[in-house]
Amino acid sequence: MSTPLVDAYPSPSLSPTELGAGTRPRAPALNVGEPPRAPRLRDWLREPLLHFVALGGILFAFDHVLVSRTDDPRTIVVTREAERDIVGTFEAARGRKPNTEELDALHRVWLDNEVLYREGLGLGVDKGDPAIRERVIFKALSVVDSGVKIPGIEDPALRAWFEEHRDKYDEPARYDFEEAALSGESSEATVREFVKALNEGAPGDAKAGLRVFKARPRPSLVDSYGAAFTKALAVSPPGVWQAFQTREGWRAMRLNAVIAARPADFATLRGVILHDWRDAIASEQRSAAVRALTKKYSVKFEAAAAPGGKSASEAKGTEQ
Repeated sequence: MSTPLVDAYPSPSLSPTELGAGTRPRAPALNVGEPPRAPRLRDWLREPLLHFVALGGILFAFDHVLVSRTDDPRTIVVTREAERDIVGTFEAARGRKPNTEELDALHRVWLDNEVLYREGLGLGVDKGDPAIRERVIFKALSVVDSGVKIPGIEDPALRAWFEEHRDKYDEPARYDFEEAALSGESSEATVREFVKALNEGAPGDAKAGLRVFKARPRPSLVDSYGAAFTKALAVSPPGVWQAFQTREGWRAMRLNAVIAARPADFATLRGVILHDWRDAIASEQRSAAVRALTKKYSVKFEAAAAPGGKSASEAKGTEQ
């Protein structure tokens, strides 16, 4: 007798006892009219296409945010930090704040360097030394210098240029003088009383330290003590202690000797003058080239960095 065939998966509607020997159970009927089941959310979350679309959207949004925060490469902003550096460098060198004209000149120098730096980055000259601003500026300036062409000049024109810049070549007047520097109070009354005592024969080191200056050039006196003091010292009688008002206050000083100024001789200094003229022409051409590059940029100042004391609203629209 052959072994009866039995389905491995009997119908759940029939119990084992209802299966007769040799009887094959009926397969469960299929309801062909039932619609297919709709995909559930977790099925969608496993779809690779959905992952790709979502990731692309996130990257697009992130890129949009970055681009919206990127500064316009054609806009230069003189920030408050840059302004502090500009003024601080001047104060460290001169011991005072720059005036309006000097501050404008400092802004122009800073702007020239910023333009050269950006042009250098655009030319790719920063390769090999990133983040070294000075070297990038130097390389960009070297590119500008390659376009400088120095023309020839005849002696009459060179002599005329020399006369316009004679103060650079003339030997200035020089002064030998002494200062009795008082310690403590140095009001006008105190200094004048001390000067009177010195001229009556009191020793100069009785109340003060004696400073001796030899062959001090006139421009140096103007820078150190002021133009008014220099003019007063030049006309004071030698060998007499006097009270002078300087930038630092009242001082007791005595003029000892004056070495007269000597005019420069063109023939003697022609080689030096020609070299200086060439440097001046090259500097003018270089500055003109950098100014032309600056026109590619929109220059704006933050409120604290605005030239000439402009307001914040005026500074935002400033262009040079």
